Amino acid sequence: MPQNVFVLGLDDLNLRMLRELPHLAEYRFHPLMTLEELQHGEIDFDRLVAKAESKLDAFDGRIDAIIGFWDFPVTTMVPVLCERYGLRSPSLESIVKCEHKYWSRIEQRAVIDEHPPFGLVDLYDDPRPPPGVRYPMWLKPVKSTSAALAFLVRDPDEFSRAVAEIREGIDHIGKPFEVVMARLDLPPEIGEVGGAACMAEESITGAQVTVEGCSFGGEAHVYGVVDSIDYPDRPSFLRYQYPSSLPGEVLERMTGITRRVIERIGLDSTTFNVEFFWDRDNDAINLLEINPRHSQSHAPLFEYVDGVPNHQYMVRLALGLDPELRDSGGGEYDVAAKWFVRRFTDGVVRRVPSADEIAAIERDMPGTIVKIAANVGDRLSELPMQDSYSYELARVFMGAADQAELEARYEQCLAALKFEFDE
Repeated sequence: MPQNVFVLGLDDLNLRMLRELPHLAEYRFHPLMTLEELQHGEIDFDRLVAKAESKLDAFDGRIDAIIGFWDFPVTTMVPVLCERYGLRSPSLESIVKCEHKYWSRIEQRAVIDEHPPFGLVDLYDDPRPPPGVRYPMWLKPVKSTSAALAFLVRDPDEFSRAVAEIREGIDHIGKPFEVVMARLDLPPEIGEVGGAACMAEESITGAQVTVEGCSFGGEAHVYGVVDSIDYPDRPSFLRYQYPSSLPGEVLERMTGITRRVIERIGLDSTTFNVEFFWDRDNDAINLLEINPRHSQSHAPLFEYVDGVPNHQYMVRLALGLDPELRDSGGGEYDVAAKWFVRRFTDGVVRRVPSADEIAAIERDMPGTIVKIAANVGDRLSELPMQDSYSYELARVFMGAADQAELEARYEQCLAALKFEFDE
């Protein structure tokens, strides 16, 4: 009999990826609340949990697993719901240790040196950079999503402007996150900080990568590394690309760092991803942040290159099964990317590619998936879940035989994506 797996915020693309898993006949996937319910508007964490519980209680059958591959509040809802229904999951404390950026840094500092100088910033009483943190630095809330309210500041004037913007918007995520933190027995220094605080970290540069892995039986394992490549001279992602092009020795060092911090935090029975920078000139590695989930953005990339989406590992761990880790390769393509189509100035969307145009692109370019992120009538500056420097119009997932073909196919696809705007 298939096992019932409930997926918080299940959307069409991720359902498509789940249907590519081995042993598919052994699973039955059920959507549990929509992304719109989970991510839009004011976040009332306790109400969201209660709503999910009411849907689960109404299910006429056995509940075998609850999973989710989205950021807050989904990551924190999973362990709360799993505890309620007696299911396997990471602990809520380990999730919060990863997601609270300041607490995460404290935990990292106990076992590694590969992190930038950091400290708290008082947003209200004489805001100033923390001792030992130099310009340029990133100012960011201790809890945010999709790089919202994260600002690169180079001098006191930029620092002051960033403080004002963070102060205005920090409660949207910070206050609901404090509701989650209230469920834990927090260390005094973290309880005093709360979830609606700000921190600064010295800017780190170099090649950015994401180490993906999973943890079970108290041991962390890495199954792939994805490059994160920015638009030229801009702090916004152009693409994620798999597999990584960094030297093997560097990736081995990152793998060792990853294992130490994941095992220190106690994150177990789940997937994760850890973001790093490698400064080639100084051969220096710095850990940027830890996410207590795998990246659903990377699922098609692993499918293209390895033959199995990374959802495989989350599903099987949630069911208490062997995750069946595999080496890179074996898929239809040698390289794959998720491209971000962006605009860097505001405007109102007047035209987006039609469903027929997208279908034609995907038909004419096998190994391509196009997802439009903006709708006609949207003002770009009002779109949710954007970084602080650009507006996302579309995402293009693509496999290719090599780097040259990957870039050529994307340029061909980009030319076929017709957007129009009013300034």
